[in-house]
Amino acid sequence: MHELSITQSVVDAVCERAAGRPVHSVRLRVGALTAVVADSMRFCFDLITDGTVAQGATLDIEQPPGGGHCRSCAADFTLKDLVLLCPCGSADVAITSGRELQIISMKVG
Repeated sequence: MHELSITQSVVDAVCERAAGRPVHSVRLRVGALTAVVADSMRFCFDLITDGTVAQGATLDIEQPPGGGHCRSCAADFTLKDLVLLCPCGSADVAITSGRELQIISMKVG
């Protein structure tokens, strides 16, 4: 479960930026092509934040879809998974979005 190590890194960064102030909420953007399971990440977040300034904080996860651009027909399209095929049948596809893993914001008090 790679969500555990990813979530640990997020919590470490959040706690460092909070500088001892209590954290009330954290917003993440986790692209659909990152292969991160949001529910697993939420479960890990609750475990990892125990005993930290982020204990009890809520975790909001945005999951933007993946996007691709076909170099053959120049079409832009949505990718649901990492099967990189354009609707035209070409496999000459560039991923344009969906790999994001960002801390968007956090509320501290």
